[in-house]
Amino acid sequence: MTTQTTPSESPESPETTETSSTPAAAPAGLIPLPAPLGRALATGGGALAIVSTFMSWTWTTDFPGDLTVYGYPGGLQVLVLIGGILTVLFGLASYGVKGLDRLTPGSADAALKMAALAAFGTAWYTVIAISVELGGLVNLDPGGFVVAVATLLALLGALAQPFTRPEPDPVDPDDAGWELFKHKARQNWSTFRAAFASETPAPARPLPSWAEILVIVAVMAVGLIVFSYGVGTPYDELFVGFLITAGFGFAAAAKAGLVARVSALTAKHRNITMTGAFVAAAAFPFTQTNDQYATIGVYILIFATVALGLNIVVGLAGLLDLGYVAFLGVGAYTAALVSGSPSSPLHVHWPFWASALLGAVVAMIFGVIIGAPTLRLRGDYLAIVTLGFGEIFRITVLNMDGTSGPDVTNGSNGISSIPNLNILGFDFGAQHQILGTTIGRFANYLLLMLIITLIVVVVFRRSSESRIGRAWVAIREDETAALAMGINGFRVKLIAFALGACLAGLSGSVQAHVTYTVTPEQYQFAYAVPPNSAFLLAAVVLGGMGTISGPLVGASLLYLIPAKLQFLGDYQLFAFGVTLILLMRFRPEGLIPNRRRQLEFHEDAEAPAVLSKAGV
Repeated sequence: MTTQTTPSESPESPETTETSSTPAAAPAGLIPLPAPLGRALATGGGALAIVSTFMSWTWTTDFPGDLTVYGYPGGLQVLVLIGGILTVLFGLASYGVKGLDRLTPGSADAALKMAALAAFGTAWYTVIAISVELGGLVNLDPGGFVVAVATLLALLGALAQPFTRPEPDPVDPDDAGWELFKHKARQNWSTFRAAFASETPAPARPLPSWAEILVIVAVMAVGLIVFSYGVGTPYDELFVGFLITAGFGFAAAAKAGLVARVSALTAKHRNITMTGAFVAAAAFPFTQTNDQYATIGVYILIFATVALGLNIVVGLAGLLDLGYVAFLGVGAYTAALVSGSPSSPLHVHWPFWASALLGAVVAMIFGVIIGAPTLRLRGDYLAIVTLGFGEIFRITVLNMDGTSGPDVTNGSNGISSIPNLNILGFDFGAQHQILGTTIGRFANYLLLMLIITLIVVVVFRRSSESRIGRAWVAIREDETAALAMGINGFRVKLIAFALGACLAGLSGSVQAHVTYTVTPEQYQFAYAVPPNSAFLLAAVVLGGMGTISGPLVGASLLYLIPAKLQFLGDYQLFAFGVTLILLMRFRPEGLIPNRRRQLEFHEDAEAPAVLSKAGV
């Protein structure tokens, strides 16, 4: 018998014919249920979850939120209601209901799974919390059992939706035991990720400019409502439920392709988006009945503004600065010394515009002084030097108490009794009636910090898109190649260092008046209360390096979540650290990354059609 050795001459080899004749396995879901039945379970379970929120979940009002009322959702029931509505909407969209298909330009099934997880997670967290806090399942009313079963059915039905499974990796015949286990675990994890994968949404149908602007305004309004609700959660259980619903709800919108569509609109109307964002932030104090949550808002803005300044150094220029909070301290101490405080040895009272400029200029000078001899270093060596500078600043102001050194900063007592600002007759320490709403002290400073934040955003945006900004990106990507192309690396890095320090000093000049007192303990590398160097760097990395909105979002989360998780006590930092580790593992590019970094971490992602000058 003669064996044919040139199969290429034949149109099909026997192996190809055999493979093609074998029918491909039909796509299946994670749960072995028929897809139509699963879709019906998910949609019906979401509808039943909505109905259950109008029932009583427990018989006693000892559980916060008063879940004993029939016909009116309250507390955590409202969050489950939102999760149920999202589940029903995405479930109907997966059926192809006319009009609802616009909700899912990406993947309706993936969005349905995330929405079902939002309802399930919040509902079961509530049921477990009631049982634990009140002493058993006996404290549940019929509504509690109904919502538990309904959300479980919705989740099982959503997970039964078919998806394309990844091709299995070949197994090494020599592998055994632990190696086989790792191979199987990797394959299972790949399958699990594929179950929640979504398609890249097709380009949206062009809309009139006014319609696109209305969409942006609506998104800003929703963002303001969500943020106000999260900040104003009155008890711990409600805030945890809010995190679950908001997290999975945002993921559902992202899987549906809505986030990508909105991102395209905001990129097209950048100026309008920035204006709308600041208008929404300025409207926040008018949504509050007192000054309690405006306090959180103004501290978030201080933290976010300083993080955005650090983003110039770390995100654009690629310089790892671990002592950046010292520049915030320089600006704060400079403004405090000329604020008219009785604790200041200078005994002068400058107007705010002069003290703010002085704080920014002095911080910039310190940035040049520190950067000039150290910016020839790279990587870890530069990080160690900047960390040392931060500690030197703190120890120096601690020792300038008249005993260990000259009497300038009052040592550990700091500069206290810093007076409130008074700009053009407007006293920031007094209450004011604006548009029929009483605006308190912290709300006044929040509006002032919004102006400072706007200045920092404009500086960041203009500098990142300038010639010097492109030089920063070149240095960040490959300093050796940038130097070979003729870029003066030392000069470019020194400008980034000085500009970042200047913006931090400007923010510090406002912080001094907000906090009343400036002490050395506020400007450590790591401290329980942000801003500090560790939290600032985490905000930049968490939010997304090299972007404007990334550090703002990252700083907001890093300040708000620890402030709301005080009930965890000693486990607060542990939970916070675990969350950061998980985020860096599964989304290392940050929450709102620029497109270049996103492609670096996800090579299989679709490349954007256009990259901005800074890679955004």
